Amino acid sequence: MYRGVNQVALDEKGRFSIPTRYRRILAEACAGHFVFTVDRDECLLLYPQPEWETVENQLANLPNLAPQTRHLQRLLLGHATEVSMDSHGRLLVPPPLRAFARLDHRTVLIGQGNKFELWDETRWDDHRRVWLAEAPGPGSELPADLLNLRL
Repeated sequence: MYRGVNQVALDEKGRFSIPTRYRRILAEACAGHFVFTVDRDECLLLYPQPEWETVENQLANLPNLAPQTRHLQRLLLGHATEVSMDSHGRLLVPPPLRAFARLDHRTVLIGQGNKFELWDETRWDDHRRVWLAEAPGPGSELPADLLNLRL
C-alpha cells in the first residue's frame, strides 16, 4: 500500500526522485517499471507496471459502444506511457504528460494504495481546500457505498 503526501521536485529534465521509503517495495513489486497516465482531475496517475496491467485489461475488456467508456479508454490507455526508475531512484515524466498536468518544479506525490498521483503542488493545495469545503458535515447524507465505512 502506497500512502501519504510527499513533496517531490522535478529537475530541469523533468525527473523526480521516488521517496526512499518506497524504493525497496517498488523494486520488489515492479523491478522499477511503471506506467504514467492521465487522470480526469488533471493530475497524473503512476502505477507499478503489474498494477497497471490489471487496470489496462479491465479497461480494454469493457464494452465500448457507450461514448463515455470510449472516452475513458482513449484518455487512460491512449496516454499510458512506460517509464523505468534509473539507478538514482528517479523517474522521467514525459513532456506531453508534464504539460497535461501543468507540472513545474514543485510537485506532490500522493499515495493511493495501489498507485500514486502526481500533482502540481499549488493545484493540489487548491483542490484539497475545495474537497475539504465540500466534505459532508454531521447529519449530511452519504453515498450508500460509504455508509458502512469505519474511520
